[in-house]
Amino acid sequence: MTFTKPNRSPATFTKNRVAPAPVSGICVTCLDGCPGPCEVGRSALRGREVLYPQPYSKVTAGSEKDYPADFSHFNVQGTCVGAVGVSADSDHATFPAVDVSTTVGAKEKIKLKIPYFTGALGSTDIARIHWESMAIAAAISGTLVVVGENVCGMDPNAEFKNSHVARSPELERRVKTFQQWYDGYGGIIVQYNVEDGRLGVPEYAVEKLGVQIIEPKWGQGAKDIGGEVKLPSLERALQLKSRGYIVLPDPEDKVIQEAFKQGDFKEFERHSRLGMVDEEGFHKEVARLKKIGAKYVTLKTGAYRPADLARAVKYSSDAKIDLLTVDGAGGGTGMSPWRMMNEWGIPTVHLESLLFQFLKRLDQKGAFIPDCAIAGGLALEDHIFKAVALAAPYIKAICLGRASMTAAMVGNTIGEMIKKGKVPADVAKYGTDIEHVFVLAAKLKDKYGKDFERIPTGTIGMITYFDRLNAGLQQFMAGARKFALKYISRDDLCALTREASEVSGISYVMDSDQKEVDKILG
Repeated sequence: MTFTKPNRSPATFTKNRVAPAPVSGICVTCLDGCPGPCEVGRSALRGREVLYPQPYSKVTAGSEKDYPADFSHFNVQGTCVGAVGVSADSDHATFPAVDVSTTVGAKEKIKLKIPYFTGALGSTDIARIHWESMAIAAAISGTLVVVGENVCGMDPNAEFKNSHVARSPELERRVKTFQQWYDGYGGIIVQYNVEDGRLGVPEYAVEKLGVQIIEPKWGQGAKDIGGEVKLPSLERALQLKSRGYIVLPDPEDKVIQEAFKQGDFKEFERHSRLGMVDEEGFHKEVARLKKIGAKYVTLKTGAYRPADLARAVKYSSDAKIDLLTVDGAGGGTGMSPWRMMNEWGIPTVHLESLLFQFLKRLDQKGAFIPDCAIAGGLALEDHIFKAVALAAPYIKAICLGRASMTAAMVGNTIGEMIKKGKVPADVAKYGTDIEHVFVLAAKLKDKYGKDFERIPTGTIGMITYFDRLNAGLQQFMAGARKFALKYISRDDLCALTREASEVSGISYVMDSDQKEVDKILG
């Protein structure tokens, strides 16, 4: 079993000179005179800058740690007998007949055409840049798109009155982009953290922009501190400190100002405060959100310790929230401390296994069970099937963070290359224009007519990726003879290792189906 290699990573542009010591990651022979390409060496020069994946605003990053149990340690169980959800007839039980739609919500359900949605697109530049592509793709695909934390506070053109946001052109742009393409499926979620709550973001989103879904954020899988971004100018650093953010180094310090002007460092850091969860406060906040007009209240929590997951489950049950999204370690982000991303938190398989245990305990007591989504390093159709099955019947959707953005970014990049007439050779074999390169472009053009010109190629990329996921998921489900998402169950998986079986409660492959086997063989 391999784990992360300390002291070097492509994420931080660091490496070793010779083979490293296995524990410290420092070169076995650390040479006096070496310029220090490792993390320790670069930290001697740039200090805290080396905490983060680089270059900021150009990358998303995900953990490279190889956890003791992940979704590759499970396989999907297929069968050649029967069908669930359609008639057991070879002319009817075909994979295109599989229904991958789903719903989430406590009372009035939100209908989703597909069982996955975007991760939170917050205040990082990369999220802002790709918002249009991803929001339009989510609307056309009929799913949820999530506005992440700090968007109003980071909006340089935001207007405030009595320390509350009165207008945010950036949040307005984000909401309206989705609303213009919305056709009744999915929805737009606006997240908020401590700073957003102090600035009155939920009220602004609901009352001024017509947002129906508001999501308090306890945390995420990539880190256990608040949101962070880099600030490229002194003016921005001063502006955000004046809005109440923690900005490092202190932009009001004259020595720091002079060092920045001299080019000693090129970016400030903006940090969000830690949330402080307590049961009474949570219930009061849910009630307040509903009072200001939020039709749906959801909760996003991260890879915290088991007791905190129990809190999220219990509080969500008691408050009857509409969706609980649980984000495991191993996922990604636009900016999180690199070592933290690898070395903190409960990995997704372990966290979802705990989630299943906790939900089942409440279910057995007759408590309300909130619809749940799982996130954390998921990207392809087998992940989706396995993540739904691992905590079935409680998982109603999957949150795809980095994967959705990757599809949008690639779509945008290839679109720009097409415009410039510089299509890479491995893509040019399909053609050199949008309708030949993107396999669904012609279909979208036929559906949207003149409006097709308004659809970014990043959107086309994400929709095309989702279409691949749909087909792949349908194929897995048809092989398991489950023709709607609600029929997927835990016994549709087998564990390939004893450890994965012990962690999850899923049968080890050699023990699977034993009762039925005995019955068949007599």
